[in-house]
Amino acid sequence: MRLILMGPPGAGKGTQARYVAARFGIPPISTGDIFRANVSSGTELGVEAKRFMDAGEYVPDELTNKMVRNRIDEPDAEPGFLLDGYPRTLAQVEELDGMIKFTGHSLDAVVVLRVNEEELVQRLLQRAKTEGRADDTEEVIRRRQEIYAEQTEPLIDVYRDRNLLIEVDGEGDVDEVTERIFHALEAVPQS
Repeated sequence: MRLILMGPPGAGKGTQARYVAARFGIPPISTGDIFRANVSSGTELGVEAKRFMDAGEYVPDELTNKMVRNRIDEPDAEPGFLLDGYPRTLAQVEELDGMIKFTGHSLDAVVVLRVNEEELVQRLLQRAKTEGRADDTEEVIRRRQEIYAEQTEPLIDVYRDRNLLIEVDGEGDVDEVTERIFHALEAVPQS
């Protein structure tokens, strides 16, 4: 199964990606995790990505596209994958379409987690405290929400028009949200 998990920062994509990927036996591919790993390792990509991340901006498409292309070409992604945090822009949708078409497969579904904006801000401020995430200041969090609204929300209509969109209430207990996602995906035919 080839899935995309979307939602604003703080919607619980990373948490849900692990459960959904395990359920379908596919790797969860998180651009955020890959960026953070590169930042902590001090790689060239990490140094470049950190500038954007610290300002609450998206990492440029060319860096992100290359990283995702390399990752979905790895053998464990052959039976499928779950993308978390990609695509984030219309240009990345086109790039991903080409990547998937090249493999001879198609996208099965796009799950969007819906969460109230103030709930998102509080979740991220709490995460900043518990995980020591220096990039999660209230100013940066609110900026990320604005960027999501401007650049990523338009993707929802693209995937709705392709009949791939599944909207799930992302508020509440983690297990409840997971069950909502599993229930919604039961109806999706796998490619």
